[in-house]
Amino acid sequence: MTRTNILFVLGGIVAGILLTSLLAYKAAPGMMLKEAESKYNFEQSVQVFEQTAKDMGWKIPTVHDMKETMHVNGYKVASMKVFELCHPDHAYEILKLDQERIVSSMMPCRVSIYEKSDGKTYVSWMNTAMMGNMMGGTIADVMGIASADSEKMIQSITK
Repeated sequence: MTRTNILFVLGGIVAGILLTSLLAYKAAPGMMLKEAESKYNFEQSVQVFEQTAKDMGWKIPTVHDMKETMHVNGYKVASMKVFELCHPDHAYEILKLDQERIVSSMMPCRVSIYEKSDGKTYVSWMNTAMMGNMMGGTIADVMGIASADSEKMIQSITK
């Protein structure tokens, strides 16, 4: 192989790596975060979601009313509530292991229900199964279960 051919092949490999990296960078937000339209108005979406979560054994230790929080700080935004969801059995599987506690900053799971300027209500959530798969082991197992549960809760309000 000549030096020109070797440089051409190496250049192609580098270009391929750069292109793949760019595509992954551009696609990541759409893969990590999900959004769906609710079949209910805001209040009904919140009510059905909360009840479904509780019926499935999940706790909702905190609900952030972002519309109210922003109002207190002098801003006006559409209705939005961010739910912190915790299933103690699932959380324990991660928190009992020192090497797995690194993901505690992502706990509890979060789901947001909000209105947009089109007057419709939406729900958004993180693709925790994908995130867990990147970490492997116990984290992947637990986050996979949590993700499947979240999807069921979300399906209770989406079209």
